[in-house]
Amino acid sequence: MEKTITTQKKTSIQSVRTLTMIAVLSAISFILAFFEFPVPLSPSFARMDLSDLPALIGAFAYGPASGVLIELVKNVLQLFTSATGGIGELANFIMGSSFAAAAGLIYRSHKTKKTAMLACLAASIVMGIMAAVVNYFLLLPAFEAFMPLDQLITSFEEFIPFIKTKLDVVLFNAFPFNLLKGIGISIVTMLLYKRLTPILKGSQK
Repeated sequence: MEKTITTQKKTSIQSVRTLTMIAVLSAISFILAFFEFPVPLSPSFARMDLSDLPALIGAFAYGPASGVLIELVKNVLQLFTSATGGIGELANFIMGSSFAAAAGLIYRSHKTKKTAMLACLAASIVMGIMAAVVNYFLLLPAFEAFMPLDQLITSFEEFIPFIKTKLDVVLFNAFPFNLLKGIGISIVTMLLYKRLTPILKGSQK
């Protein structure tokens, strides 16, 4: 009986620690969202950030659902300062969640460095695909409210001459650069995750 109570107490403490760390990662993700940088070969309004980094770390440490939760909290907080009526936040949630969930699902099956690398690569491809879909159906139509479609396409064509249609924009801009973004975040995660494990999981290795 005493052993059972002790086990339950340890489980409860670990649950509280997990929720606390998810909250911390969500806060870091929210802060990182304000540090935007321009997308290469893109108009000035196309911006990226590294706010998906904490979600990927959370997905590795606590599972795919935790990564999605971190993305949800970040984007809900961003709604209070949204300039897109929530469309940008919805798009960011879809892309970030697909990235974190895909990586977390693959890594959960076999927690090795090799699997982590495979998970990161697969997740980056998934995010690139989701970015193409989200840009085509959500973000580009939203920008059309401020800029005619022809002018919008022209703004991308100035950097990549063979972009002539909205589909070209997502295939030759949104997809490759979000793929590269995912790979970049993955590299940082691979460098940091092992060092962060004692903080993320306490005495667990």
